[in-house]
Amino acid sequence: MGDYAVTVNSTVDLPKKWLKERGISVIALKYTIDGETYEDMSGLPSREFFQKLREGKQAVTTQVNPEEARKGLEPFLKEGKDVLHLGFSSGLSGTYNSMRIAAEELREEYPDRKIIVIDSLCACLGEGVLLYYVLKLKNEGKSIDEVAQWVEENKLHICHNITVDDLNHLQRGGRVSKTAAVLGTMVQIKPIIHMDDNGKLQVIGKERGRKKSIHKIIDMAVEQSKGWDNDIVMITHGDCLDEAEYLAQLTREKMGVENILINNIGTVIGSHTGPGVLAIFFMGGKR
Repeated sequence: MGDYAVTVNSTVDLPKKWLKERGISVIALKYTIDGETYEDMSGLPSREFFQKLREGKQAVTTQVNPEEARKGLEPFLKEGKDVLHLGFSSGLSGTYNSMRIAAEELREEYPDRKIIVIDSLCACLGEGVLLYYVLKLKNEGKSIDEVAQWVEENKLHICHNITVDDLNHLQRGGRVSKTAAVLGTMVQIKPIIHMDDNGKLQVIGKERGRKKSIHKIIDMAVEQSKGWDNDIVMITHGDCLDEAEYLAQLTREKMGVENILINNIGTVIGSHTGPGVLAIFFMGGKR
């Protein structure tokens, strides 16, 4: 069975240490804020980044281009390995398309190697949950084709339940409509968002007050995950760790899952959500 590498985009938003320990190569997106451009995962510390957003500074993100994608994939081919890439949702970025273009070019140059690029239709720790299960299957000895097939069959079972303080950042970046953003600015109205089957963010509800919105996303998770055995649940936050820990506590109580990974949302995804985002990611029946 041929050896293969698993690569991801920086929007996976897992701790760098977690990725390094597992030998995962990351192909990074970039962002520009305050006139400076940074690589996702290796730029500003999270707290400093979100403070800039709170001060009214705007961040603009840049997708991976085909040349950068090629640089991220080719070293493994040179080592004689095949590559499985889990790409950031095509519904939110052109990054997947750049990865696909690079893979097509590289297949011509390395005809004996297998390069599989998957549009995960996931974002943030949704990509993280997908990667977690991919590595589990790989460690069990599953081939690149078997793992890729599992991903295609299960990627739409990765649920993303999200609440944000307001929708202004998402609207500014074109990730939600202006109409939806107006709804989110109403006093104490906290939007509930999910990732749909096209890998796009959709506002699906609203709650009055932050606590109710947190309870809503966990109650949705309880329903969605019925009949699914979740090894792990992942929670991300935009510089609001106390609320993330409260959501984790509710997850233990209501879902019965003890293995919970909490991490700051990354700077690229955080550019679009703004500070105060809180989200839970897990496997379930329907997004």
